[in-house]
Amino acid sequence: MEARRHSALKDSVRSIPDYPKPGIIFRDITTLLSDPRSFRRAVDSLVHPYAGGRIDQVAGIEARGFILGGAVAHQLSSGFVPIRKKGKLPHKTVSTAYALEYGTDEIEIHVDAIKSGDRVILVDDLIATGGTATAAVNLLRQLGAEVVAACFVIDLPEIGGAQRLRDLGVTVRTLMEFEGH
Repeated sequence: MEARRHSALKDSVRSIPDYPKPGIIFRDITTLLSDPRSFRRAVDSLVHPYAGGRIDQVAGIEARGFILGGAVAHQLSSGFVPIRKKGKLPHKTVSTAYALEYGTDEIEIHVDAIKSGDRVILVDDLIATGGTATAAVNLLRQLGAEVVAACFVIDLPEIGGAQRLRDLGVTVRTLMEFEGH
């Protein structure tokens, strides 16, 4: 049953070749999100391992992580914490830089978003290189969070991001894999 459910979810993801540049296949989850059954299945599958346990906060990475993370937080009766690109949060923040293919970027979180000892799940739509997710884990830990898991709808295992998180001691949960970039 679980394999069939994830196969149906995978079928709901649109693949767009040569976007944002030649040779890349963009995995678009907007089609999954617009289908009520697929959206519900994805959220339920992300929530299932943690239902009934103590999760204080769900942290979502901008922007699709907000959609998924908000739904996961609701189902777990947890708070939701946005992790945003630098300059987007109105209160005092802590930030970290991370490497991109050509240059760097920064993400930030409100300094009071996490209490020391909070059990947190990190959520985003896709794990590729793991740069943003690794930076998010570091921010959460800097604020004293126990990162229980990092959850993604899609993993691109050839790129190695999920393994980067595992190397940091983070449990990684994904619902499907796609080959390539």
